[in-house]
Amino acid sequence: MAFSPSAPSPSTPPLQLPHKLDTIRSMDELKQIQAAILKTPSLQSPPVLAKILSFCALSSSPHIAHARSLLAHIDNPSLLMYNTVFHSLSRSNRSLVSISIMFYEDMLEKDLRPDSFTFPYLLKLFANSQALQAGEALHAHAIKMGLDANVFVRNNLMSLYAVCGEVRSIQKLFDGFPEKDLVSWTTLISGYTKAGLAKKAVKVFEEMMSENLRADGVTMVAVLSACAELGDLELGRNLHRYIGARKIDMDVFVGNALVDMYSKCGDVDSAYQLFNEMPVRNVVSWNSIISGLVNNKEFKQALELFRQMQRQGIEPDAFTLVGVLNSCASLGALELGQWVHAYINRNGIEADGITGNALVDMYSKCGRIDRAMEVFGGMAHKDVYTYTSMIVGLAMHGRGEEALELFAAMSSAGVKPNEVTFVGVLSACSHAGLVDVGLRHFESMSAVYGLVPQIEHYGCVVDMFGRAGRLDKAQDLISSMPMEPDAFVWGSLLGACRNHGDVALGETVAKQLLDVEPQEEGAYVLMSNLYTAGNRRSDGLRMRKAMRANKVRKTPGCSLIEIDGVIHEFRKGEELHPQAKEVYAMVDEFAHRLNIDSSQDEARHHSERLAMAFGLIGTRPDTPLRIVKNLRVCHDCHSVIKYVSRLYNREIVLRDRYRFHRFKNGWCSCNEFW
Repeated sequence: MAFSPSAPSPSTPPLQLPHKLDTIRSMDELKQIQAAILKTPSLQSPPVLAKILSFCALSSSPHIAHARSLLAHIDNPSLLMYNTVFHSLSRSNRSLVSISIMFYEDMLEKDLRPDSFTFPYLLKLFANSQALQAGEALHAHAIKMGLDANVFVRNNLMSLYAVCGEVRSIQKLFDGFPEKDLVSWTTLISGYTKAGLAKKAVKVFEEMMSENLRADGVTMVAVLSACAELGDLELGRNLHRYIGARKIDMDVFVGNALVDMYSKCGDVDSAYQLFNEMPVRNVVSWNSIISGLVNNKEFKQALELFRQMQRQGIEPDAFTLVGVLNSCASLGALELGQWVHAYINRNGIEADGITGNALVDMYSKCGRIDRAMEVFGGMAHKDVYTYTSMIVGLAMHGRGEEALELFAAMSSAGVKPNEVTFVGVLSACSHAGLVDVGLRHFESMSAVYGLVPQIEHYGCVVDMFGRAGRLDKAQDLISSMPMEPDAFVWGSLLGACRNHGDVALGETVAKQLLDVEPQEEGAYVLMSNLYTAGNRRSDGLRMRKAMRANKVRKTPGCSLIEIDGVIHEFRKGEELHPQAKEVYAMVDEFAHRLNIDSSQDEARHHSERLAMAFGLIGTRPDTPLRIVKNLRVCHDCHSVIKYVSRLYNREIVLRDRYRFHRFKNGWCSCNEFW
């Protein structure tokens, strides 16, 4: 038999063989040492055999079989050996429930009685796999053995029930404790938090405080998670002060929990400051702050942090990439989004689940609906969020019929739609002018799927009627709504009045809108435009003056364009950009070539025109321009962009507040229906 250099040679003294177990690197080495030990009965002590079993249990499945075979050939295996196996199995990141049960049954057959170590190891293993049925059976056996009252067994039982969402079982165990230690309280708090009962978790923490127990870092992580879910910033700050006053170790886990809490409570500045002050950070730290920035709409800062993370050599995980993709989607940062997609493919990360959904959403919102469809088609597992992202994306691109076909395929696949899915479906019908089809889908929400239409669904139908010019039907629907119409509903109808020139109805609707939302700028702007279009310029000016008198702040138009991976931002009348002079020169150039009278063109320096001008001077002649605007594109700019696309032979993709416009050769994909 050949020996590897590190394996025991024939001359290795027998007494040194057990020490070789600490340095083995492969199963072949282990088998050689094991064979030599089994030939020497004096070396077959429980600790030595336990080391062999531990190595096997932490290896792959065939080696687990080897461990079981070894136990079967030992005349009198001890409980220590079995506990060693259970301990090793519980440290594995694989699901080994059935294997552990086999070992447990083997142990019982050898008349070995489990102890207060056996049950915690097994319960931890079952908790890692969320194996509730196996855990309940073990619980019953612990009761039979009289070990259910042991504090370690009970705490691990609580942990098992916590990860499985069995809150009542956790509380019952907790209430049965004659003496409750910190682990028991912490497990109960964590259980309620994981079950989505954050208020109850905080209440348990307060009860714990009244018992004069001092929380540790693990407890604080649990209660901070509950606070984050509640969005209770005042409570979060009090918890932060408690950590400082009690001198609780601010390790990476507590730091991450604080960053997450501040982010979810809307105090992103405190979250960012804490993140920068953390002496040790892991990938979860980066994920927490990037996710927090994304949720607080600080997309540029989130991308900058991602670049900083890369410079520091921190490997992102799937959660990091989802946050980055969400930022790319919001900013229209296609180039970076494509880089992330390439990174996912290069590193063998599965583009399914939340990662795949984020890719679909990113490509859809960055104007590459074709790539979104490719990613969607390649996903092995499509859930309701996958279908919804794709349906909403198609709707935004004005591809209503394709969105409806996909909705039908979703139903055929047995995936039940949710409320957001129907927002996408109704939007698709609205943008495509499919009123009757949209009404059937609206009615099917409750009749077929048992979903109660919410105000956003009514708003979509009002918008659908309005776009089709059926303003009377829109009014009837608003009158019959089971809830009070909000600003979105009235705004949709007012927008329709503007598009169809109905001044009288517009005045009535504007009054209703301002009653609901006195600071709604859209009411003033739309009515001003409606009056002006109806040759009532004095009334239009009156609305503008009323807007100023009431101190209603108009949201400034803002457009983004990505060039060479850099996001450039333009606002109306922007003069701070380093190339502002060249940008305005280009605006003047295409205005001159299109014979636009600058003195009559109020939209001349709108943000989308500035972004388009920058794209024309900053890219090759054959490069498509992709622009994201925060407001609805106005009719004047829409017309100008159409002509510019033909004049400069450019494809220009504009995402405004409501949909995509793809301009090419003087034509727009919206067919003037937006």
